[in-house]
Amino acid sequence: MCHVIVTCRSMMWTLFSIVVAFVELVAFMSPDWLLGFPRPNASGSSGEVNLLDFRPSLGLYSRCLRIDSRGVGVSCGPYARNFGEVASGFWQAAMLFLAAGTLVLGCVACISIFSLCFQSIKKKSIFNICGLLQAIAGLLLMVGLMLYPAGWGSDKVISYCGSEASPFKPAQCSLGWAFYAAIGGTLATFLCSVLSAQAEIATSSDKVQEEIEEGKNLICLF
Repeated sequence: MCHVIVTCRSMMWTLFSIVVAFVELVAFMSPDWLLGFPRPNASGSSGEVNLLDFRPSLGLYSRCLRIDSRGVGVSCGPYARNFGEVASGFWQAAMLFLAAGTLVLGCVACISIFSLCFQSIKKKSIFNICGLLQAIAGLLLMVGLMLYPAGWGSDKVISYCGSEASPFKPAQCSLGWAFYAAIGGTLATFLCSVLSAQAEIATSSDKVQEEIEEGKNLICLF
């Protein structure tokens, strides 16, 4: 029989798991990993950089570029038609690790929803299994993020950031929000792994067992 068990800690873990998976997916797909140096608008009289100047952005496999001299039109999309055209071998490796970590987090996010009704799989706690998977995903993401700056010396990055760009040195580029979001998501992944243990404790407490013995199918404890 399915017992729906809702506790503050289990709900927090479920929500965090879903949010973290979504953040990592959005960051992975975003072109805003690197922001190139500002390109002055053609309408500027002195050519000086101002707040309206456009900054092209470069992601793992996508980019945003200005498509007219006035800076009005912006085109965003993949620059690589296939995996082999990704800017750097380091970025290819980073993509594999980040994609694997994000995929694991997505699977855990789906499982976390069903954890409200099923708390074990073949007598093994679903929270402990998911917590272990989240720790593994966090390690995969961390490796991917460490590989990413090693690819800053590629020709593609140099075209965006200047000739001084080199591994771990973005030159005239700055880091975009997607890179920071990926870092935050990775840290939050390890937090979710810790919260899974707390969710397991909360859903297997004596109070929960008492309510199950009383025949309740919906158990809410906060």
